[in-house]
Amino acid sequence: MQLTDFDRYPNLVAMFLDRAQERGSHPMLAAKRDGIWTALDWTTVADQVCLLARSLRAIGLNAGDRVALVSENRPEWCIADLAIMAAGLVTVPTYITNTERDHYHILENSGARAIIVSTAKLAQPLLAAALRTPNVEHVIGMTPLRRMQSGALTFHDWHDLVGGDPAAARAETEARVATIGRGDLACLIYTSGTGGAPRGVRQHHGAILCNVDGAAQILGNDFVWGDEVFLSFLPLSHAYEHSAGQFLPIGMGGCIYYAEGLEKLASNIEEVRPTLMVVVPRLFEVLRTRIMKQVEKQGRIPAMLMHQALALETRRASGKMRLTDRLLDLVLERSLRPKIRARFGGRMKALVSGGAPLNPDVGVFFAAMGLTMLQGYGQTEAGPVISVNRPRVGIRMDTVGPPMRNVEVRIAEDGEILVRGELVMHGYWQAEAETARTIKAGWLHTGDIGHFDAAGRIVITDRKKDMIVNDKGDNISPQKVEGMLTLQPEIAQAMVSGDKRPYVVGLIVPDAEWALDWARAAGEAFDIAALQDLPAFRAAVRNAIDRVNIELSVVEKVRQFAFADEPFAIDNEELTPSLKIRRHKIRERYAARIDGLYRG
Repeated sequence: MQLTDFDRYPNLVAMFLDRAQERGSHPMLAAKRDGIWTALDWTTVADQVCLLARSLRAIGLNAGDRVALVSENRPEWCIADLAIMAAGLVTVPTYITNTERDHYHILENSGARAIIVSTAKLAQPLLAAALRTPNVEHVIGMTPLRRMQSGALTFHDWHDLVGGDPAAARAETEARVATIGRGDLACLIYTSGTGGAPRGVRQHHGAILCNVDGAAQILGNDFVWGDEVFLSFLPLSHAYEHSAGQFLPIGMGGCIYYAEGLEKLASNIEEVRPTLMVVVPRLFEVLRTRIMKQVEKQGRIPAMLMHQALALETRRASGKMRLTDRLLDLVLERSLRPKIRARFGGRMKALVSGGAPLNPDVGVFFAAMGLTMLQGYGQTEAGPVISVNRPRVGIRMDTVGPPMRNVEVRIAEDGEILVRGELVMHGYWQAEAETARTIKAGWLHTGDIGHFDAAGRIVITDRKKDMIVNDKGDNISPQKVEGMLTLQPEIAQAMVSGDKRPYVVGLIVPDAEWALDWARAAGEAFDIAALQDLPAFRAAVRNAIDRVNIELSVVEKVRQFAFADEPFAIDNEELTPSLKIRRHKIRERYAARIDGLYRG
């Protein structure tokens, strides 16, 4: 298999079938069954994809019909996605955390005629929404579903639809796939809605293939490339995981393991021993905090080595290495770093961060621990990967690397990042006016502010629409301030405000583990709400904010703060499924409290 052969594929399914022919009995998709990792090989997956594709057409779905896919990450997700595309249909991935209202919006907006859902629990809000739309006709359960008494919906069992003669189904699929071009619609990815109702991004086959090609080129040229093992953790309904965590492994002929969830992620990493993993910054922040606490609990010498490693990496990043640093580097390679790498399976080639800005201090930490971290940048509207750091150019944690192959990027006069290439979406679904505002003369207007550094790497300043402009006209990056706040051990989450105001204020969620330790030391009962009323507890959090303020300019400093009632979460709609804060939701809920910070 050649790294330069992605341009020849007319669509994603053709790429998959080609890889399946090459890889045959090699494992492709693996998940835990009854506590044991069990894998499906490439041939078996290809057979099921072709059989399901034939069944989807047999139940009456036609070319271009949309099919909603609602499932946790599992082998059937990938099989369903490929089968939908192989049938000439369009996948509509949907988050499992969606409410009935969310499902209704997507089903109604996309006009989906069918639903594929994994479990009866996930089906409950989904079917309630489906019954309110006139277009949904078919429901396919990966596991048995309770049949609802409704003539509007026809239920099908997954195992019935993947049965039959795979050879005949393969021939039918190959004939149909030959008619699908790179410009044809592959999926509607609904943006997670940080600023309002999600919009359907029309991703065509070529957009994702362009992403696969660019990423594979980097991995092939900058790393020793072999039988890659990916651990899939982020929701596959998110464009980042869909392209980089599913189609990139397919393109590279790798094996995808599906993590069991956040609570078992650490043990899954040690069991699977992945070579590549794509993760959002928030998870890296959590892992960094856990590792630092665990190392510090091991005693004075491990803690000293960790801080020496951080200081060394900081000097390396700034080009101020000392003569003694080579010796220190050798000591760290034989003491601290192997233990940290072992927690990540021992063969991790790269951790790729995307989906939101990564605080440079977090990137420096993992580099100091001997792990290669590549920060990328992108948007759902661009496949979604636009650029990524790479060793050959030089990894800088305060950048998101140079644009990938076949991607054009330029900076507009106001600093906005513009992108052009096959990776750019064909527009928003049923939103011509919004499409026209976003894509002008072929250039995607990202809404992000940034510039190029001397090496051609993109430096992101902030989201154009999120930028705080105070009452004196000063521009303030909220993501920068929030990222610095959440690196403090006392603070789990933060959102800052100050648009058209005299100064910046913050809404703070204390770190629960730190709060528990504080309560024990102070002899107080562990009750977050009650602790927040204590002047000493508030003073401790104020001290954390002041530590950050020392590093900020006068206009960026957080002058006042208030506590949130509870953590920002997906369930209360204050976090997106990719763990980004929904500013408009948080502002709506805490408007009076935030306003009070300017009156007090």
